[in-house]
Amino acid sequence: MKREQSGNCRTKGEGRTTKGFGRFRRIAALALGMALLCGLCAGCGKKESVSVRVGSLKGPTSMGILFLMDKAEKGETDDSYEFRMATGADELLPLMAQGDLDIALVPANVAAVLYQKTEGGVAVIDVNTLGVLYIVTGNADITSVADLAGKTIYLTGMGTTPEASLRYVLEKNGLSESDYTLEFKSEPTEVAAVLAEDPSAVGLLPQPFVTAALLQNQELHIALDLNGEWNKVQGEGGSGMVTGVTVVRKDFLKEHPDTVKAFLKEHAESVDAVNADPDAGAALAVKAGIVAKEPVAKQAIPNCNIVCVTGEDMKTALSGYLEVLAGFDPTMIGGQMPGDDFYDCGQ
Repeated sequence: MKREQSGNCRTKGEGRTTKGFGRFRRIAALALGMALLCGLCAGCGKKESVSVRVGSLKGPTSMGILFLMDKAEKGETDDSYEFRMATGADELLPLMAQGDLDIALVPANVAAVLYQKTEGGVAVIDVNTLGVLYIVTGNADITSVADLAGKTIYLTGMGTTPEASLRYVLEKNGLSESDYTLEFKSEPTEVAAVLAEDPSAVGLLPQPFVTAALLQNQELHIALDLNGEWNKVQGEGGSGMVTGVTVVRKDFLKEHPDTVKAFLKEHAESVDAVNADPDAGAALAVKAGIVAKEPVAKQAIPNCNIVCVTGEDMKTALSGYLEVLAGFDPTMIGGQMPGDDFYDCGQ
């Protein structure tokens, strides 16, 4: 009697089909694994994009990041940037202290004050602007600091860095407070107005107000570059006159060291670009609202001493400058000199 086939018996050809399907699954799995591996390898070494919040002031300290701002707007930077420009440093200090900004370009003494207020919570990563102060007058007899004896000098910033810097240079050139008179105005435009009315008067102005005053009145000229005079009395190896620096929150630096390093590289490239191409820089300065007219910005840029000084050179220049300010009034730098951890030299 013929025995019936069991229910699990295969029909002819079924075994070959199942074996073929199993082989296909193994090949598909291998291919998928290779694809995933390739995807992972493609991401190896690629830095994750970080959103960086940058604050700066409407003035020379922001001119060095104009090309960086333009690149970021076009999406040409590795990280994304959110820029905030303020008219006064008092707007940026609380934002840095509260962690609402990651990086800020501020006056040198303000950075020291911020360091004290945050109990060492910020560090300087570069000097972005050197001296931008100039003695402007129509008096052709003023060709040296000594010629300021007996003169009234109009300026802004009573009790701040312009006054301290000027008094330091005057003192180092042998002039005492009884040899000259300082008359303070609330705005640089007021100083420019005095010079416009009386070209024989003497004013201390920052860029780009210097250029604007010269364009409006051809009787005026730059008699003295205070940055140059500072360097003369400091001598070789001395500190520089530092207008602006770039600070970073230490928490942000610790969490994103590569991002800060990338910012410094892009900052340096932006500085080189604006110094090499004042025409393009002028257009960007007007677009950013730093300067009202391109001709003013174009002529001002070469005299704004826009730099990106890092490392030990940064520390030497800044610490020496802060010591001068501390000798004038310690409260200008937060009461005392900041510690060594204030200077991040990138080592």
